[in-house]
Amino acid sequence: MTDLTREAASAFVAAAGLELDEVSGTKVVGHIDLSADHHTPWGVVHGGVYTTAVESAASIGASTAVADRGEFAVGVHNGTDFLRARTEGRVDVVAVPIQQGRVQQLWSVVITATDTGKEVARGQVRLQNVPMPGSK
Repeated sequence: MTDLTREAASAFVAAAGLELDEVSGTKVVGHIDLSADHHTPWGVVHGGVYTTAVESAASIGASTAVADRGEFAVGVHNGTDFLRARTEGRVDVVAVPIQQGRVQQLWSVVITATDTGKEVARGQVRLQNVPMPGSK
């Protein structure tokens, strides 16, 4: 089984700060504690943090969904919209599939401010299911 802890993630993904709370092939739930470490030079959270969270959550869920077939999922398109600027605080990340096919999947990811309940960003990721290296 793949280690999905933040400690096992690449430096890039770890720096974005996504902590996973629930993982399945039909839902991924996590959170990020935003801080100055995530800021642009103008003092707000960089949109790349949200884009990374959207891509990561969708990829983890989609890959979990096809792992029993010896496959994992790679993003082929990520469309993330930034709705509200934040400077700090916890945001919740929830990813669910819109469509899960034999070859491709489409996932929706919503990022919500924990303190206000308002959406901060949302994205949609199309993923291709591909064989695990060395499995086919």
